[in-house]
Amino acid sequence: MRLFTCHCCGQTVFFENASCERCGCGLGFSTQALKLLTLERRAGQLVPVGGGPSYRYCANARHAACNWLIPETSTDEFCAACKHNRTIPDLAAGENLSRWQAMETAKHRLFYTLMRLGLPMKNLAEDPAHGLAFDFLADPPGPGPQILTGHEEGLITINLTEADDAMRERFRTEMGEPYRTLLGHFRHEVGHYYWNMLVRDMSRLEECRAVFGDERLDYGTALQTHYEQGPPLDWAQTYISAYASAHPWEDFAESWAHYLHIVDTLETASAFGLRIHPHKTDNEILHTDIDFDPHGVGNIEALVEAWLPLRFAMNSINRSMGLADMYPFVLSATVIRKLGFIQELVHGP
Repeated sequence: MRLFTCHCCGQTVFFENASCERCGCGLGFSTQALKLLTLERRAGQLVPVGGGPSYRYCANARHAACNWLIPETSTDEFCAACKHNRTIPDLAAGENLSRWQAMETAKHRLFYTLMRLGLPMKNLAEDPAHGLAFDFLADPPGPGPQILTGHEEGLITINLTEADDAMRERFRTEMGEPYRTLLGHFRHEVGHYYWNMLVRDMSRLEECRAVFGDERLDYGTALQTHYEQGPPLDWAQTYISAYASAHPWEDFAESWAHYLHIVDTLETASAFGLRIHPHKTDNEILHTDIDFDPHGVGNIEALVEAWLPLRFAMNSINRSMGLADMYPFVLSATVIRKLGFIQELVHGP
C-alpha cells in the first residue's frame, strides 16, 4: 500500500480515512488516479484540492463502509469495489453493521492490489455468468447449518462471523492455523476466481498441473481426507501452508493469497523507504533496499530477495513485543516456483 497525504495540511493519512484527523478535510479514493484525494466543496460539488473533475462518494459511504469516489459524470451508485456486492446483511440486526464495515475495509484493500496489478475484475452486470461477486451473510438464528465461506464460479461467500476477532481466533486455533485474517480470506477466495479466469479459461491447465498437481482429483474426497488425516508430515517442503496440501485448487488459492501478501507488504515497505541492513552480520541474505514498485517486477527472484530480509526483520520485531511471528511461513524452493507461476499469470506472457 502506498502512503497518502492530506493536501490541505500535509498530514499522513490512511487508505481508509474519509477525512483528515488533523484539519477535517474530506478524503476519498479515486480509482482513476489510484490515489487518496483531498476534497473541498465548491458550488455544492466535491473537487480535489488543487483542481480537477468533481466527484461524489459511493452510496455505501452513508454506512461508513466506503470512502471511494465516483466521478460526478457517472451514473453509477456504487464504486468499483462495492458494485461487486451481490448481498449484504441486514444492517439493523445485531453486530451486522460493524462486521460488514470490517469486511469492506479488507475487501477494498484487496481491490486496491488487484487494480495496481491490472487484473480483470468484471462484475455481475458486466458478466452475469462468471462475474466476480460477494455475498456477505450472517448465520441464521438458532440451530441449523452455518454459512460456509467459499467460492463458486466467481461468487465469493463470506460468513460475517469472520469479522468477530474472538471467533476468528477461536477458528484459527481449532483448525491449527498460524494465520487467519479477513484480508487473508479475501485474497485466498479471489485466488479461486483467478484460477478460473487465468488458468482454466486461458487454456493453461497443463502448465498449472505441472506446478500444482492435477485439479481433477475429487475435491470433496480430498478435503475429507485432509480434515480426517491432516497434512503430510513433510508438507512444509512443498506447500506454503498445511491447508494448501489438501487439493491443487487450494494450493493455488493459498499461493495466490501469499503472492498478494508479499506484493502489498513490499509496496508498504518501499513507501516507507525501508532498508534492511543488520549490524554485525555479513549474511547478505539479510540485506536489502526496498526501493522499487513490486507490482511491476517481472521475476519472482527479485521479490523473494527483498521479502526474506523483511520477513526476518518483521518477525524479529514481533518477537521483541512478545507476539507471534507476523509472517509464520517458509518459502521453500518448490513454493517459490509456485509463486513464480502466479507472477507469470499476473503479468501475462
